[in-house]
Amino acid sequence: MSTDFAAHAADYLQLRRALGHELAEAHRLLPRFVDHLDAAGATTITTAVALDWVRRRDVGPASSIWSRRMTVVRGFARYMSGIDPATEIPPLGLVIHRQRWNPPFIYSSEDIQALLHAVPVVVPSPLRRATAETMIGLLACTGIRVGEAIVLDRDDVGCAEGVLIVRASKFTKTREVLLDPTAAAALAAYAAIRDEHVPQPVSRKFFLSRKGTAMIYANFGLLFRRLVETSHVGSGSSVRPRIHDLRHSFAVHTLVRWYRSGDDVAALLPRLSTYMGHRAPIYTYWYLSAAPKLLSLAAERLQNRHEEGPRR
Repeated sequence: MSTDFAAHAADYLQLRRALGHELAEAHRLLPRFVDHLDAAGATTITTAVALDWVRRRDVGPASSIWSRRMTVVRGFARYMSGIDPATEIPPLGLVIHRQRWNPPFIYSSEDIQALLHAVPVVVPSPLRRATAETMIGLLACTGIRVGEAIVLDRDDVGCAEGVLIVRASKFTKTREVLLDPTAAAALAAYAAIRDEHVPQPVSRKFFLSRKGTAMIYANFGLLFRRLVETSHVGSGSSVRPRIHDLRHSFAVHTLVRWYRSGDDVAALLPRLSTYMGHRAPIYTYWYLSAAPKLLSLAAERLQNRHEEGPRR
């Protein structure tokens, strides 16, 4: 039996896609598990070699990462058991994760500036520095997911038109994201720097590494954590700032602005839901409970309406 796990993993992912499954997690994690199998010299998947990878010390057991890794491993192992009868499918219950709700860290405009000011301190490479600054700015001003930003192709970024095309995102939706003119100008400036440093890229992605290859999610995550530590953003908070919290912050600041402007938030919320790529407006309503400021503004709006009495 062939131990070309990479080829089997590619076949497995192709089959799952054909069956209509969402595979963002598997696409990201399965190649890493395959690398682990190859490095360990494994000729078949065993529970022991799977646990060695799942319980790596790069994250703690309190994180959801262990359970997410195990979900990916078990799916691939079930597939491999039909090819190699010696394959062991790790049993349920080996890794238990109790889901906890982690409140988001809401970045202020000062926090964003502090992160951007930390980039030249942490990143010596001109291209990598420009990539980090532009990525953070884009995430903060559009609220798109970091995974969506990383996979943007050059043709998806219309700097002149002021539009991003986010293709087949989390819920297999493709949507257009309108850009503020300053954001469009920043993306155009980045493209010029990128093309100067990487005139013949390996990848057609918009954001590139120094080698001209597509960016790696894990590498950008490590860089972002270094920027948070260097800038001391969130140092006095009980909540640890995360990349995804830039998306939360965009939604919260948008809703706060609408409330303070006296806009009809209920009518505008479906627009925000579509802009952010949510499956339905109900998922956007979650942001109302994510920030006490929003709850207080919503309560104030309700109280004012009660005091005004019924409209005739």
